Amino acid sequence: MNIHEYQAKTLFRQYEVKTLNGILASNPDEAANACKELGGRIWVVKAQVHAGGRGKGGGIVLCRSVDEVYEATDNMIGSRLVTPQTTSEGVAVNKVYVEEGCNIDRELYLGIIL
Repeated sequence: MNIHEYQAKTLFRQYEVKTLNGILASNPDEAANACKELGGRIWVVKAQVHAGGRGKGGGIVLCRSVDEVYEATDNMIGSRLVTPQTTSEGVAVNKVYVEEGCNIDRELYLGIIL
């Protein structure tokens, strides 16, 4: 079973694992509204696709204004994201996850196979 990042973070929260707050958006207006709901001054727009390497493919964008969030979402939604883990045709981006920004001390990636 493949789940998107926003779904995984929902599961984590059910078990009291701390995660950054985020809101799923289907269009630029929803993404801009997410910024207002989340608060803050920095947000990360993340394409919700079943593929790794999103950052290298342009599927993760750090934004410092609501206008940048709107633009990043507008560029992603309806596009095809090509990453090292997709074919040359890429995968369709239908939704983005707008997450509050933070300082990163270290990153960890977790995968589970049952």
